Amino acid sequence: MNYAIFGGSKGIGYAVAEQLLQEGHTVWVYSRSGSGPAGAHSIVWDAENEGLPADLPAELHGVVYSPGSINLKPFRGLKLEDFQKDLAVNFFGAVKALQTCLPSLKAVPAASVVLFSTVAVAQGMPFHASIASAKGAIEGLVRSLAAELAPSIRVNAVAPSLVNTPLAARLLSTPEKVEASGKRHPLQRVGESSDIANAVSFLLNPSNSWITGQILAVDGGMSSLKLG
Repeated sequence: MNYAIFGGSKGIGYAVAEQLLQEGHTVWVYSRSGSGPAGAHSIVWDAENEGLPADLPAELHGVVYSPGSINLKPFRGLKLEDFQKDLAVNFFGAVKALQTCLPSLKAVPAASVVLFSTVAVAQGMPFHASIASAKGAIEGLVRSLAAELAPSIRVNAVAPSLVNTPLAARLLSTPEKVEASGKRHPLQRVGESSDIANAVSFLLNPSNSWITGQILAVDGGMSSLKLG
């Protein structure tokens, strides 16, 4: 099967691409660096600054859009440009990617799209106004497209909590920070890229074809459980 991964040069996107390759699929990776796991077709594309992606395969069984940002500031310190940047990377980039991929997704009998939200949309967290707003837009897009594109294309999202990736390096830069962040979660650890990649693979898999319009929380219990 053919899959396109946007933002697959590192972190969660890289882990998803690597897992799909190990399963024997053909993978196209689009990223600013133009790099990806060995065996992937790696293409340069910048979600924030470039137009529509090029060099798409004629048929796509799945699309994953994983570029993201972690912009944590008090609301009073956020500028309009901060909101615009988070929307550009997280939301408008996804719109561009999906509009371009749509003909290739429609060329197969059944396809799957997976986008990314965040635990901060459902949970409500201080200093997350900009990124939570952008990811809230993603959740609205997921539900709207799931309805519009059914039954041939399923659309879902994964909503992680803090994951140990290069994007989160500033928040997890010492063992003490990793431990403190882990203790905020009922499962007492931060996430790993493989935790999220496993969830994405589940949603992409045709065996799970009765799931669409869902926001799957993969967050160590953060959004639904309260520590005693």
